[in-house]
Amino acid sequence: MMLVSSGVFSQNTSWRDVHKVKKGETVFGIANEYGITIQELLDANPEMKESGYNMKKGDWIFVPYAKEGDKKVRQDKDTQATKTSSQNVKPITSISVNSLVKADKMRVKVMRVGVMLPLHNNDGDGKRMVEYYRGMLLAIDKLKSQGINVEVTAWNVPIDADIRTVLLNEGTDTLDVIFGPLYSNMVKPLAEFTKRHGIKLVIPFSINENEVASYDNIYQVYQSPEDLTQKSVMAFLERFPQHHPIFINCNDPTSGKAGFTSSLRSQLEASGKQYSLTNLDTPLESFSKAFTSTQPNVVILNSAKSPLLNRAFEKMDSLLSKRPGVAVSLYGYTEWFMYQKYDLSQFFKYSVYIPTTFYYNASSDKTEALEKLYEESFGEKMMQDALPRFAITGYDQAMFFIRGFCEHGDYFTGSSEQSDYKPLQTRYNFKRIENGGYKNNLFQLVHFLPTQRMEAIVY
Repeated sequence: MMLVSSGVFSQNTSWRDVHKVKKGETVFGIANEYGITIQELLDANPEMKESGYNMKKGDWIFVPYAKEGDKKVRQDKDTQATKTSSQNVKPITSISVNSLVKADKMRVKVMRVGVMLPLHNNDGDGKRMVEYYRGMLLAIDKLKSQGINVEVTAWNVPIDADIRTVLLNEGTDTLDVIFGPLYSNMVKPLAEFTKRHGIKLVIPFSINENEVASYDNIYQVYQSPEDLTQKSVMAFLERFPQHHPIFINCNDPTSGKAGFTSSLRSQLEASGKQYSLTNLDTPLESFSKAFTSTQPNVVILNSAKSPLLNRAFEKMDSLLSKRPGVAVSLYGYTEWFMYQKYDLSQFFKYSVYIPTTFYYNASSDKTEALEKLYEESFGEKMMQDALPRFAITGYDQAMFFIRGFCEHGDYFTGSSEQSDYKPLQTRYNFKRIENGGYKNNLFQLVHFLPTQRMEAIVY
C-alpha cells in the first residue's frame, strides 16, 4: 500500500480510494458502487485496458473522483453507521418489525392510501390508469387476506385538473401514502403538501421534474432514458468483454436509438475495443465479413422495430447457413418483449439479451392467475398491447409499498433487502438521492438462453 500511495503522489493525482477486489466483484459492480462510469475506472487503471487483462480477487485498483456534478460518496458499513447515527435513526436490522411500527406514525392498524391519477375512460391516459388502479385493488384485497388492513380513497385527477383543489378534500391530510400524480406539473404542489403533512408520496410513472432530489418523502419509480442508456452501455461492456461487437445500420431515421448506439461506440473506442459496422441492405457476402470466427460476435441493431428485427434474423440465418461455426448473440431493446410471441424461437437461437427494468412473463403461473382474476373481477382482459401490463404494475407497486410501509413505517427505504415480496413483473430497489427522497435503481438483463430457458441478470 505504501508503494501504491507513493506512486499516486508522484503523479500529483487525487484519488478517492484504493479498492481491494473481493471475490466475485466485477468492473460494472465496482464502478456502480462508487458512482462512476466504467470508462472513468478504466482511465484510472490503464492496465485494465490491456489485452488479456483479468481482474481477480486481491487486486488493488485506483478509484477516481467522478466527473464534476456526478459525485457520489461511497458509504461503507462504518460510514453508513455513522450517518445513520447522526440522524438518530436506528438500523433496521437491530429492531423488530413490531417495534418499528410502534415507533412511528404507521402504528395505526389501518393503512390510509390515496390514489391521485386520471381515472376515467375519456382517453388513453385515463384507461391505462384505471387498469393500474384495478391492479392496486386486487393487491389490497390480497393484503387484507394477509392481515394488513387498508383504506383506499381515489380521486380522478385529469390533465387539466388543479391538484391543489383536490388536496382540499376532507381527509387528504390524514393519509399515510399517496400514489400519483401522472402529470409533471402536479408533482411540486403534491410534494409540498405531502411533506408538510408527513405523507409518503409514490410517483409511479414517468415525469420530467426532479423533486425527488429535494423531498425526502418521495419514492420515484421512473428512471430517465439517460440513466437507462448509461446502465445499458455499462451492462454491455460488463457482459461482452471477449465478444466482437457488430453494429448493423437498419436505415431507420426515426428509430430513436442513436443515443444508445453512439454512446456504446464511444465507450468501445475509448477502451480501445475494435468493432465492425455493416448495413441491413448490404449483400450477404460483404455482410458476412463483419463477423469473425475466432471469437463470439454480439450484434447491435440501431432500431427496435419488428420488421427490421425480422430482416436481421433472416440475414443472420443466411449467414449461419454458409458459416455454421460463427457464434452470434444479440443485444436488444425493451420493445422486443412485444415480439416475443412471434420471435421466441429466434430469441433463443441468437441468445438475445434485453436490457430492461421489468419482465412480463406471460407463461408464469402467478401471472396467469392474476390475469384470470382481473378478467373475472372486472369483466374484461388487461390491455393486450401494453408492456408492461398496467394492472400488474399497480399490483406489484401496491404489494411492495403498502406492505413495506406497514412493516417498516418511516424506516422503509424501498431497498430490495427490506422486502420479501416476489414481484410478478417489476422488481424494485430504491436508493437515496443525497438529501432527497428515493429513486428506483433496479436494472436487469433478460437473457434468452439457447437451452430454451431464460434468466434475469440483476445489477
